[in-house]
Amino acid sequence: MTVSALFGTLFLGFLAAAFFFWIWMLVECATREPETGNTKIVWILVILLANIVGAAVYFVVRRPKRWVEVGR
Repeated sequence: MTVSALFGTLFLGFLAAAFFFWIWMLVECATREPETGNTKIVWILVILLANIVGAAVYFVVRRPKRWVEVGR
């Protein structure tokens, strides 16, 4: 296997993992975020429009706070 083929395989693997992480955060936000206020809609828009960066921000910033507030 050449170096470029190995790099391409690793890159595709990273893209696939990033895509599944993005989908996971989008589904989790849509199903587990409380319905109070506009929080749910705002976070869904952040995840949709900022893609993987928005999903990472939701994962690091909001998700732990939601666990403390709601317990799920």
